[in-house]
Amino acid sequence: MGSKIIADAVQFSKMLRSLQDDCKDSCIYEEDIQILRVNGGKHLHNIYTGDRPVFICEKTAPQIDPEDDKMDETHSDDETHSDDETNHEVKIELGPQPLTIMKARQLLSWYTMSQNSIVSPAVSPADLLPPAVSPAPLLPLWVRCDMADPAGTTWLGAETACTGNKVSGVKLYSVTCAGSTVDKGAFITLDELKQEHKRRHHPSLMVARGTAQYNLFGSTVVEKTAIESQSSVTVDFRWSHVETILETPPLSSMATLNIKVSSGDMRSPMYLLYRELEFLQMLADGLRTGETEWMEPVDSRSAVQMTREYLDELQNTVKTLQDQSTNEAVKVKTEMGTSETEIFNSLMERGDLDFIEQLWVRMKNSVTSYQDVGDCLKMVIKALQYGDIKPWIHRDSSSSLSKLILQSYHHQMDHVSLTGLTPVHMLLEMGLDKMRKDYINYLIGQDLTTLNHLSYYLSTVEDLQEQVIRLRKLHHLLEIMVTCSTFLCLPYDRLFLLTQEQAVFWGVEVSSGNGPREVKTSLLLSDKPLVEHIIFETDEMTVNSASEDAAYFTTMVCCSLVNFAA
Repeated sequence: MGSKIIADAVQFSKMLRSLQDDCKDSCIYEEDIQILRVNGGKHLHNIYTGDRPVFICEKTAPQIDPEDDKMDETHSDDETHSDDETNHEVKIELGPQPLTIMKARQLLSWYTMSQNSIVSPAVSPADLLPPAVSPAPLLPLWVRCDMADPAGTTWLGAETACTGNKVSGVKLYSVTCAGSTVDKGAFITLDELKQEHKRRHHPSLMVARGTAQYNLFGSTVVEKTAIESQSSVTVDFRWSHVETILETPPLSSMATLNIKVSSGDMRSPMYLLYRELEFLQMLADGLRTGETEWMEPVDSRSAVQMTREYLDELQNTVKTLQDQSTNEAVKVKTEMGTSETEIFNSLMERGDLDFIEQLWVRMKNSVTSYQDVGDCLKMVIKALQYGDIKPWIHRDSSSSLSKLILQSYHHQMDHVSLTGLTPVHMLLEMGLDKMRKDYINYLIGQDLTTLNHLSYYLSTVEDLQEQVIRLRKLHHLLEIMVTCSTFLCLPYDRLFLLTQEQAVFWGVEVSSGNGPREVKTSLLLSDKPLVEHIIFETDEMTVNSASEDAAYFTTMVCCSLVNFAA
């Protein structure tokens, strides 16, 4: 029996060693166990601190074929199906699957034995390598558990403790969880948490440290409706000397502001600019693939009607073209609307839109086909040829249409065949010119950079596809800067969230010992489960509660240190 256990431990150790030394991402063990080599902090969600790699063991996820149950129905005498309909297999892969507690403990015992050279020479990692090679300790091992035991265990873990270069012991972790509740009386008290730590480790001195996270901007729930957001602004607090569970971080806390920016958030001050960039990208994709999925028009008037009205206005007005540009800029500003983005729009807004830029604004808000683009540009070119308009444009404009306008001043215009993708090519150039000036206006106007530093993003010598890519990079840079300026100023409504809003995560860890012999007992309270392989039930009090108190999932992490004999 003992030799069988040793042999199993050796085999398991070899599998882990192969993953670690060969830097593989995963492997299958005993057919139904998958071992992953992943970033611990990303997969263990506050349960494990640090960004070092870890092993995660889980049950091999089964694949479900939704057509299996319908097989008889799809072959009825009254129906015929094409090969695509009958042969296409749809496999649905489930999320991470847990192992039983018994299996998890077995894997951890093999891991522990493999790191203890005293147990048996056959298990020693040194025997798995040439005598001159000193093996590195194995990475930490974490096993997903099915929570079927009375304690509700969701993870079991183990990592080596080293003295110098020698493995002197193993730290064993157990993670237990409970479902969401608003009943604060259901949480363990700080004294009880300290007593649990004392029972396990008998320390002479303990330290209780707290951590909390507040969500200033991001995904939220309004009247039981989730509003998802890929962008977020959160504040992390860390402090020592915790006195009570869920206490407010003291003034002495260390605070870290975390900003994650993702373009396209409708609540972002830059959302309208993002939509304009998306229209630009749509044109670039159309040139590259020959197919364009046109966006819904913003204006109810047709593109041709808006262009015709604009040309008539230029012909009939008695004001200077510069005054017209200013007036049109005001109209565009009105279209952009007023809300939380008001300040940003006022800084971003330009009063010097030239003829081509104003034409771009009208066309990007109304065109829905290649025909629209071609017809609008034909009207403009015809007006230029007949001298009906002599529009003002920026001196540094580089689009094809700007060159035609300059030629029209001297009544010597080149012939342009508005066939195929040429109109889209011209419209894309117009948009690139306009948006580059938009970004320059904000960044230079706010003294955030210089033209020299922006030369990479603003270069026009590359092909149009590369120009769009660089403009998107500049947009992402501006998204980060605007988000930082918005939230680092911390206006009243954001400060109010810090004083009124419940923490989305709160934790306390009681620790003792130093260095590799440090052990911790932690309580973690979170508005979302920290475990993704278990589906939790919500208690009746939480479902029926009319209270504004936050509901928290409870996660408790306990650690034991097993010392190896010298």
